[in-house]
Amino acid sequence: METYILVLLCVASFVAGFVDAIVGGGGLIQTPVALIALPNLSVASIIGTLKIPGFSGTSIASIQYLKKVKVDWKLFGVMALVSFVFAFIGSSLLNVMQNDFMKPVLFVILVLLLVYTYVKKDFGQFEISSLSTKRKYTYAVIICILIGFYDGFIGPGTGSLLIMAFVGILGFDFLQASTNAKLVNLATNIGSITLFVIKGKIVWAIAIPMAVCNATGAFIGARLAISKGNGFIRVFFLVIVAVTLLRFGYDVFIK
Repeated sequence: METYILVLLCVASFVAGFVDAIVGGGGLIQTPVALIALPNLSVASIIGTLKIPGFSGTSIASIQYLKKVKVDWKLFGVMALVSFVFAFIGSSLLNVMQNDFMKPVLFVILVLLLVYTYVKKDFGQFEISSLSTKRKYTYAVIICILIGFYDGFIGPGTGSLLIMAFVGILGFDFLQASTNAKLVNLATNIGSITLFVIKGKIVWAIAIPMAVCNATGAFIGARLAISKGNGFIRVFFLVIVAVTLLRFGYDVFIK
């Protein structure tokens, strides 16, 4: 592989780590670049390889968020376990079937997400703790089943979807939602990585340098998000969802 291709992938991974640390969606940056730059690799190998930089960046971002935000570790433990299992299942299916049929569904969901977040100005600006413990755990499990499977089966935009679900359903503010999304994303990444390692789909010569760049971008992005707070995260979130819509809109209506 030519050196310039690896450099391009590393730059994309840095930017992806920066964006993902703030509002998720980093996969929407590095995945298309990798698909274009690595035409001779299978989709499963590319997705599997990209899970490594995704995991490294999310790990670094999580450490930064945990210095500022308190986490309900019992709730997280349940979400992590469910996310791990269903990400593994999703990645297993990716090895035997295509995932293009899910893109139109995701496109509609993202349109609703963008409109709702834009119209509701106070969305995610403060915590709303109105759910009973039982209902919170029930909703959290459902969220992690659906998004955990999605992350293993498709991947890009997982962090943004988790943030939306945590804010809109569990009542977290954006900072709390970002923190929990990072932690749950670690679990989904581990689930997927486990499957891809077993299948031998990871190209380590590409994954490791990209992981270093992704972690660097994630460190900078997380520090910026923490210092700027919920208002900044909300605006950044809207931008990333809009970009995500353009990406999936192209896949659904033009490609």
